[in-house]
Amino acid sequence: MTTKKVTSFKKYIKWFWGIVLGGFSLLILIFLFASWGFLGALPTFEELENPENNLATEVISADGKTLGKYATENRTPIKFKALPDNLVKALVATEDERFFEHSGIDFYSTARAVLKPGSGGASTITQQLAKMLFTGRASRNIFLRIGQKVKEWVVALKLEKQYTKQEILTMYLNKYDFLNQAVGIRSAARIYFGKEPKELDVQESAMLVGMLKNSSLYNPLRREERVKQRRNVVLKQMNRSAFITLQEKDSLQKLDLGLDIHKEGHSDGSATYFRSHLQKVLRKWVQNNPKPNGEEYNIFRDGLKIYVTIDSRMQKYAEEAIEEHMSNLQSYFFKEQKRNKTAPFYDLEKDQIKGILDRAKKNSDRYKRLKIAGKSNKYIDKVFKTKTKMSVFSWKGNKDTLMSPNDSIRYYKYFLRSGLLSIEPQSGHIKAWVGGIDNKHFKYDAVAQQKRQVGSTFKPFVYATAINQLKLSPCEEFPNIPYTIPKGKYGIPEEWTPENSNKKYGGMLTLKDGLAGSVNTMSARLIDMVSPENVARLATSAGIESEIQANPSIALGAVDLSLIEMVSAYSTFANKGLRVSPMILTRIEDKNGTVLQEFIPETKEVLSEESAYVVLDLLKGVTQSGSGVRLRLPWKKASYITGHPYKFTNPIAGKTGTTQNQSDGWFMGIVPNLATGVWTGGEDRSTHFAGIDKGQGATMSLPSWALFMQKCYADKTLNISQEDFEKPDNLSININCVDKSDKKDDDKKEVIPEEDTDF
Repeated sequence: MTTKKVTSFKKYIKWFWGIVLGGFSLLILIFLFASWGFLGALPTFEELENPENNLATEVISADGKTLGKYATENRTPIKFKALPDNLVKALVATEDERFFEHSGIDFYSTARAVLKPGSGGASTITQQLAKMLFTGRASRNIFLRIGQKVKEWVVALKLEKQYTKQEILTMYLNKYDFLNQAVGIRSAARIYFGKEPKELDVQESAMLVGMLKNSSLYNPLRREERVKQRRNVVLKQMNRSAFITLQEKDSLQKLDLGLDIHKEGHSDGSATYFRSHLQKVLRKWVQNNPKPNGEEYNIFRDGLKIYVTIDSRMQKYAEEAIEEHMSNLQSYFFKEQKRNKTAPFYDLEKDQIKGILDRAKKNSDRYKRLKIAGKSNKYIDKVFKTKTKMSVFSWKGNKDTLMSPNDSIRYYKYFLRSGLLSIEPQSGHIKAWVGGIDNKHFKYDAVAQQKRQVGSTFKPFVYATAINQLKLSPCEEFPNIPYTIPKGKYGIPEEWTPENSNKKYGGMLTLKDGLAGSVNTMSARLIDMVSPENVARLATSAGIESEIQANPSIALGAVDLSLIEMVSAYSTFANKGLRVSPMILTRIEDKNGTVLQEFIPETKEVLSEESAYVVLDLLKGVTQSGSGVRLRLPWKKASYITGHPYKFTNPIAGKTGTTQNQSDGWFMGIVPNLATGVWTGGEDRSTHFAGIDKGQGATMSLPSWALFMQKCYADKTLNISQEDFEKPDNLSININCVDKSDKKDDDKKEVIPEEDTDF
């Protein structure tokens, strides 16, 4: 019996060791099969060195701030040194306590998970990274899942061999999708807290680490209370790992999430119109600048760094100024339209209004989608007449309403639009670009896409031509009488005798008086003295790229131009007659920091330094006694639209412009190191104020310029000049005129100069 028992025991021992050794052998064999690729392809050494990522292209301002991104996935990778210590501790304490001890697979945690279900996950941070990078979503098939798990282990071991612990941890945080366009830890920190990762507090880091469990389940924008509970679990884990004290844990768990949402979609954030324009520029750039291997750069995936001329501070001030003024101006327009039977249009018949609305309908995305889907016109008309739930723009925030698409088209026609552009004349750098009032609802860019009649803002080019060619002094006097250019001259079909808008004539006027008062008879006389061709030639040389018909009417601004053309051309006056082409790019780098191209502006001489200075002197007269004088007046009534006076005391060269029926209001303002232009008007020329009081450029656009400059001057880090323009050493043209306004006690009168319209 004893012998049989011993034999049986030995038999069991053999079976035991056979199972154990067989199991280990099978496990080793499975690992070998996986590493040989029998369970599916594994990443190569090169793939491990360069794991494929969709990296966002980042737009970086002149002062080093991220303005926005172009991305398939909004991911901008960072290095380990950019991670705060509290984030690393929160991650390790919650996801992988033995991270710095194991070699990719934590067999202790794996055994614990098998023997004691519910005791915690077995996947290490390295395994989770391997799964994200190379093995994909877990399969529901148990056998495929086992094979996938083995591949995950093999890749994890390779990652541990290839990278340091810090690199693995950083790759994991850079790769994870935190939802809401926040791919990677840097995007998550910026979007949820408006911070760079290094600036995250302990509780903020804990919230982001908590999302790693399941970002859909723990989405801060939808399940704030659940996210807070998960964050508190992370804080508890940090306390258990002795990273924070019990008192710290208790106090931090009581805090709210403290979200500070900064969305980074293409229509969110700062400089949205600028970024849309830049995207078009970059698409052309990639076509002409291929990679070394001949492939074309992808601005949505290749992680380029685009350094631009925009200053984030000035951009912010420009957007604030437009919003502050336009929201106020719009309230006046809404009130006026209550008395308008054809609101928001004037001067149109019913069939003309219908034509405008039909064109807007056919240009809408909804109409185009229905047409592509093959829907009939009858069906489309029914859709556009049917009320539906929608969110529409308002200056008090988007509002949910029930409205038919036809009604929404007319609703949006009520809104006045505006654009602002600011250029540093000496460098050509565009510092601020506001293309409209809201990029989500009004896509059309008033800076570069739109061209509108410029009115009196074109007159300085007429005066500049006369001064540059004839050396006329601002003090030169001419009679203020109707001036006629005869039929046939310059090819005009009829004789041309423009009227002064105020119908006032008589006496003598200096050039300075003529420009300050925007006197049409003076402009007509000057353009006849130098010819329309020469005026058009100078304007083109100064930066106007649109075709200018060389006829006398351009003296009154009968030409459609873009805001960027106008500001660029005006910059020539501030840069001593030298034209510097406007710049938006300074350099482009690839994802590794290699400079792909640096950009240099083009320069050329347009007019003499002396002539440019004399033009500036004339333009200063506009803000001293002309339509721009409300920049200086102390009375509240001088700026009643915004509710407070501006009281600028520094030299400002400027020009207002108002076109027929108040359809367009312009203001161009220059100080020595900044030229800024503003346009305001309706989408359609028939959408405008009924009267000149609110419809002139001095009321529609000048306030935005003033608010912007006030903000810029208040920020001393910008160094925006308040000095006078530099006077040429050998100025031969007399500019010391007897200012007639000095003889009057006008400063005591509450009289606001009225802008002259030009037609």
